[in-house]
This record gives sequence, structure tokens and C-alpha cells, in this order.
Amino acid sequence: MLVNMNEIMLDAQRNKYAVGLFNTTDTDALEAAIAAAEELRSPIMIGTAEVLLPYGELQLIGPAMINMAKKATVPVAIHYDHGLTAERCREALELGFSSVMYDCSTDAYEGNIQKVREMVELAHSLGATVEGELGHVGDNVDSKEGDSHIENPSAFYTDPDMAEDFVKRTGIDALAIAIGTAHGTYTCTPKLDIERLKAIRAKIDTPLVLHGGSGLSAADLQSCIKNGITKVNIFTDLYVAGKTAMADQSGDYHMIRIRKVQAIKEVVKEKILLFGSNGRA
Repeated sequence: MLVNMNEIMLDAQRNKYAVGLFNTTDTDALEAAIAAAEELRSPIMIGTAEVLLPYGELQLIGPAMINMAKKATVPVAIHYDHGLTAERCREALELGFSSVMYDCSTDAYEGNIQKVREMVELAHSLGATVEGELGHVGDNVDSKEGDSHIENPSAFYTDPDMAEDFVKRTGIDALAIAIGTAHGTYTCTPKLDIERLKAIRAKIDTPLVLHGGSGLSAADLQSCIKNGITKVNIFTDLYVAGKTAMADQSGDYHMIRIRKVQAIKEVVKEKILLFGSNGRA
């Protein structure tokens, strides 16, 4: 069933588990993620990001996501991740996405607030939810999601006091925070600022989001969830699983596709179990 982010994340926050946001650029990954959620009876968020649209255009993949969500036997929120422009966020909402992230984190603070607040007003009028970002989660050098790289990421970590002000003034439904993760494949072991996460959680009651979840250790993810993270974004792990499965060229096209879907499904199942959302649907 198609739901918005609040219908999933508020229960996760109350019961101290997390829900995965799995970005999918084609119907193979979409099929795999929904099947995994249904098998484990887990709520799930499915999405795509603005930087991923060259690999799966919104007008093509969006309707497929929404259709599968409506038919699913578990709650599914369809989320437009890292929307960089108001125009494309509005396009996603018009298509029927139930949630958007308007990422203005590289703007000046007041500009971020103003733009996100305006998006919240629009989305809420349509029954959709909004995620904002404060601080900035950068990209690793070999990231498949973008080409920016922050040399000193700690300079861009989320300030707890600013987080409290940001949530109050924008009215967002979820806040993505920067505590040491990065998009893409980690080239070294990340050092997460869990004390900062605790301080942010103590300031605000809004669900918190961890971007750059792919490649983190189970211990790091469980520590983040224990201390207040309610949503974890995953893309690179799905990409790697699908690519690895397709390296086996035995059999015809259909057999290769089946292996790809199954490989991605297994990664989604692994994350669902790690996040503790299994059996919550």
C-alpha cells in the first residue's frame, strides 16, 4: 500500500528500529526491494535521486514505483531523494510520490530554511511528506551518486542547536544529518560522531535520517539506530550486488536478469533484518 513517510517512520521512531530507503533506477531493483519487504513483512521506502535520473528518468521509473507501491501488501513510501531543484521535486509530487527530500544543504542557512519551508507547504497540501538536510553529507571519490568530495567533512557536520531551529522553522517531517557518513563506496573506515547524533536527538523529536548507509558496518548501523536514526539510505550496496551478479554471463538474458534481481533482493533482506523493521508491517 502506498503511504507517506510519517506513516512508516513515526512507528519506527517510537519502537526504536529503522526503515530503509532503497534507491532504484530500474524495475529490476524495484521488484527486488518490494519482494524482500513483502517476504519479511517490513515497511519500506523506495526512491530515486535527482543525480540518478540519467539512469532511470523520473517519468519512466516513477509511475512503476507508485504502481508497485499501491499493489504491495506492506506499507511503501515512494520518496524523491536529494531533490536539488524545486521544479523536479514538484514533478515528483505531481507524479504521485508520497515523499520528497529537498536538499538545499549547500545553500546559506536562511536560504535552506526558506526553500524547504515552501516545499513543506506544497507537499503537505498534497498529503506528502518532506525531508530536509542540515550540514552536508559529501561523496566519496569513487561514488556513483555524484562527483563532489569534501576534504574535511567534520566542518560540515550538523550543529544540534541549528537542527532544533531548522526543524521548528521549516516544519519538515524528517531531518537528514551529517555525522561522518558519505555517499558511495567508502575508501577508508568512516568515524561516526555518535555523541553528536545523541545531542541532536536530545534537541528534536523529528525522525532522523542517515545518508551513506551502504558500506557501514553492522555495528555502526546498529549504534546509529540505537541512538536515534530512524531512516537509512541505501543505494551503492544494491548497485554493487546487481553488477556482481551480472558478471556471470552464463545462460540467456532472462537468467542473468533473474540472478541480478535475486542478488539485490538478498541485500535488501539483509538490511531489513539489520535495521529491525522485519515483522513491523
